[in-house]
Amino acid sequence: MYHILMDIEIPQSARTILDLLEAAGHEAYVVGGCVRDALMGRTPADWDITASAKPDQIKAAAAKAGLKTIDTGIAHGTVTVIIDHEPFEVTTYRADGVYSDGRHPDSIEFLDRIDGDLARRDFTINAMAYNPARGLVDHFGGQADLQAGILRAVGDPRERFTEDALRIVRGLRFAAQLGFTIEPETSDAMHELRGLLDNIAVERIWVEFRGLLEGPYAVDVLRAYNDVVFTIIPELEPEFEFDQRNPFHRYDVWEHTLHALEAAPTDMEATLRFALLLHDIGKPHCLTIDEEGKGHAYGHEKVGEPVAAEVCRRLKLPRSECETVTQVVRHHMFSIPDTPKAMRRFLLKHGPKRAQDLFAIRRCDKSGIGRGQMVDSPMSIAFAKAEKLMDEQLNAEPVFGVKDLAINGSDLIALGMEPGPVIGHVLQVLLNEVVDGDVLNEREALITRAQQLVTR
Repeated sequence: MYHILMDIEIPQSARTILDLLEAAGHEAYVVGGCVRDALMGRTPADWDITASAKPDQIKAAAAKAGLKTIDTGIAHGTVTVIIDHEPFEVTTYRADGVYSDGRHPDSIEFLDRIDGDLARRDFTINAMAYNPARGLVDHFGGQADLQAGILRAVGDPRERFTEDALRIVRGLRFAAQLGFTIEPETSDAMHELRGLLDNIAVERIWVEFRGLLEGPYAVDVLRAYNDVVFTIIPELEPEFEFDQRNPFHRYDVWEHTLHALEAAPTDMEATLRFALLLHDIGKPHCLTIDEEGKGHAYGHEKVGEPVAAEVCRRLKLPRSECETVTQVVRHHMFSIPDTPKAMRRFLLKHGPKRAQDLFAIRRCDKSGIGRGQMVDSPMSIAFAKAEKLMDEQLNAEPVFGVKDLAINGSDLIALGMEPGPVIGHVLQVLLNEVVDGDVLNEREALITRAQQLVTR
């Protein structure tokens, strides 16, 4: 059972919009996710408003109060009202027509009553509205489902998901974030209609899937709805029940991946979680069996890199996130640096942020093996030593590039060197020698060493 509040405190700005619409003779409610979050004691990110007023009436009421409006979705009855520099979406009660493309209604019909408007929404916990004077409007048992921790589609789940298949992934996001149980008929429809996701823009899918990965119950959802996941990312399906044929690995590749995700710290960013989801995507493609009958996936990180890159490209991740994911997949099998020099080299190669990311991914990877990585195991001891080395190097005025050297190209030109490639070459040699500890990162020492390099 989940505790829910019996009253909703609406911010003054949203309350002002409700009041001005009511004063103009219309009904107005806060609706949807803000009501759900408020009942759960959470702070809503947005306060959406629904009203009996038509768009022109919404704009007229706002103008009378001296408020600016923007026609953000006028065709679907949505007007954004700006109050105290904050935007509020106000949408006319409406019923949706047929969704012939599985994404958007072909037509809409404005309504005078809120009942029909709530009936078009995705899940019961999102189909509630509230007005301070009238109280909570809940025709579909959303409050009871919220209290019981149940995610249930409004009406026939097959109709809801056929209208907009993105609701399938959105429902999984809610389950991952809230820990709710998906009602059996709703769950069956998600599995049955997952193929409709092929009709949905990948950008919309990624937004919801990203939110799923960030949820504290993400692993439970990924495990129970792996068929939906494989519809979105078919490259992961070969991992399912793929026997690694090695006593070192307790699980198949898919289960190992889920256990690795389970080990992720709660503050791990979504991009790294996605990299962790894809980190062994190359394994099923390069399994070899040795003379003792043991399986090995040598080089799976190299095989997995282009596969991960294609997944990122298809889902249209931002370029920086694509790079993070592919580089983590490519380098997650790194040798753990065990000396100050090796750690400096590691930091120079990857940079401090990615180096720390790789360590986080590797720790999760090892935790997902399923063979009880003890606190005093060799791997744990090596990690602890390496993490200490990393902290020491990061706190010791580290050098991660030529720009961090105590001299630059102008200094070398002042020594009489000709501008050109030789300058860059000398600076790179100096950088490598500083990282290796062969020369101090001090101006005089670097000048002396540069002169030696030129006169050789």
